[in-house]
Formats: sequence, structure tokens, C-alpha cells
Amino acid sequence: MQVSYAVLPERVKAAIIDSIVLIVMMYAVSELFGVFETVPDSFRILAFISIFILYDPILTSIYGGTIGHSFSKILVKSAKNPLKNISFPLAIIRFIIKFFLGWLSLLTVTSNEKRKALHDFAVNSIVIREEPEILE
Repeated sequence: MQVSYAVLPERVKAAIIDSIVLIVMMYAVSELFGVFETVPDSFRILAFISIFILYDPILTSIYGGTIGHSFSKILVKSAKNPLKNISFPLAIIRFIIKFFLGWLSLLTVTSNEKRKALHDFAVNSIVIREEPEILE
């Protein structure tokens, strides 16, 4: 199977779109909580942390990518089998590493053949361009 690896601009575009999606989701939850007379701060904190931490891993493990990935036409897949998504536990680990290393993690994308970021190396994932022959 021939795969085409995502380049840095595609990955940056996905990250920017995902940031906007997260802001919109958090705003929507904030507005929803505003409908109620009193919402404990602990509920608010839990809701925002849950959105932030679970958005990427859930979508990546189920659909092969986030909304940003979809708009950028890229997918996160297992390096061992590019037809399979990574598991939820690996998606969590990938997200945590990506979060703590931030943009620094993406610096390695241009320095290797498979264009893997540090968080991809950690969980053995690849980010590929969405192509019809890969999805069949």
C-alpha cells in the first residue's frame, strides 16, 4: 500500500482548526451552564478539562483524526497498519505528549522520511494524507 505522509503546513492547519473548535465547544458549554441558576465551579472545571483532554483522543481513536484533521484531509493511523486507527489509550498518550511538548514536537516532522512528530514516535503512529485508495 502506498501512503502519502502529511506535511508540516497540513498539520499546523489542523492544529489551528482544532484550537478554534475547542474554543467554540468551551464557549457553548459556558453558555449552557449560564442557563442554569447555579452550577458548581467543580462541574465547570470538570467539563472544560474533559472537553480539552478527551476531544483529540476520542476522535483520533474512533475516526482517525479530529475535525481539524478532517478539514486538512489528513488521518492519524497506526504505523504498523495504515488502515487502522490507533487505540484510545495510545491516543491519550499521544495527546499528553503533544500537549506537554507543544509546537516543539512538530519540529521533527521535517527531519524524517515518514514526517513523524515526537508524539507520533512515542506511540508509533503516522499522519497521512486522506486518499481514496487508503480508505478502501
